[in-house]
Amino acid sequence: MPAIVVLGAQWGDEGKGKATDQLATTDPIDFVVRTSGGHNAGHTIVINGEKYATHLLPSGILTPGATSVIANGVVVSPEALFRELDGLIARGVEVADLKVSANAHVIASYHATIDKVTERFLGKNQIGTTGRGIGPAYVDKINRVGVRIADLFDEKILREKVEAALDVRNHLLTKVYNRRAIEVDAVVEELVSYAERLRPMVCDTSLLLNQALDAGQTVLFEGAQATMLDVDHGTYPFVTSSNPVAGGVCVGAGIGPTRIDRVIGVIKAYTTRVGSGPFPTELFDDDGIQLQTLGGEIGVSTGRTRRCGWYDAVVARYASRVNGLTEFFLTKLDILGAWEQIPVCVAYEIDGQRVEEMPMTQTEFHHAKPIYEYFDGWQTDISGCRSFEDLPKNAQVYVQALERISGAKIWAVGVGPGREQTVVVHP
Repeated sequence: MPAIVVLGAQWGDEGKGKATDQLATTDPIDFVVRTSGGHNAGHTIVINGEKYATHLLPSGILTPGATSVIANGVVVSPEALFRELDGLIARGVEVADLKVSANAHVIASYHATIDKVTERFLGKNQIGTTGRGIGPAYVDKINRVGVRIADLFDEKILREKVEAALDVRNHLLTKVYNRRAIEVDAVVEELVSYAERLRPMVCDTSLLLNQALDAGQTVLFEGAQATMLDVDHGTYPFVTSSNPVAGGVCVGAGIGPTRIDRVIGVIKAYTTRVGSGPFPTELFDDDGIQLQTLGGEIGVSTGRTRRCGWYDAVVARYASRVNGLTEFFLTKLDILGAWEQIPVCVAYEIDGQRVEEMPMTQTEFHHAKPIYEYFDGWQTDISGCRSFEDLPKNAQVYVQALERISGAKIWAVGVGPGREQTVVVHP
């Protein structure tokens, strides 16, 4: 039975929550799982005119009957988790059925401190992190001085791990960054205070998910961040600290690769990114401002304005290749209704040469200039369309062209933020 992966095919903010929600409305979803990242993610879902935003929680927390899972590959801020849960509870959302991996690593307050101080110290070389401690938590994980969720239930082990983690961190804070040392007792006291509320949620999520798949249940793995932010396959060093590509799902959830049946890449009908780093199709003119305005391009988690550019088919083909995509979910097609002509980047020019695949080096990608093909716009509101045939002819041509040059079929198209504003292209 299906294990479905939904992930970002650009630099994030593509509308993965909408794709997840669409899947849940067509077929019963038993589990929705986050496998990487932390509360630096942001999914927006609109249900019956009400907007919901999730950050650390899977957007499946809004799907009746589905169990939400925060798996081992996620780094968890207990404070952020409870704040998000309480916000949904206050709005009448049922959140009782949430499972958290005992092996997930904890973001402690000192991780956020280190994140912010380090980013300021880098000056013009800043990476553009959210300052929420995600990177430093992953650093501790790889350095084997991290604190895991299970450690919160054993204060002796917890104290030993916090002491080990802060041993070097405090030297950096006091001697390099001229900041005060962080007290072990204060950190331990804070983390222990979360233990009792967490306890009923914590389990072996790898076992839980494998048993669910064995029983024929449907498991949806919901990606955070996106392909071009992957620490191995993205625009390094302007990336996140984990592997949000399809292969990372297996590690981050404790399932084997043969379990996955379907990999859906969510991609905008144009391109955006938040933070620093190269972006070949970025616009610095009125078109860029108009995309920001019409698309509401403000980060769900960060509140930062997103950089905007035209659709990049080179990035799409790359995402299709490294993820083994079975299909795309194209979002925000309705935003392009204002343009008479719509450019699409089909290749790059690098040192006078046409390049149709992702450049091998950071230097080449930084100097890549987009080569555009132009498509006639439709200049009408398509938010009321409910079938592919309802779309204006030029909109159909645009979708078919993107499908032809992007490396995978387009399963469905978003024509607005609402749950019902989805056009299925290939049922």
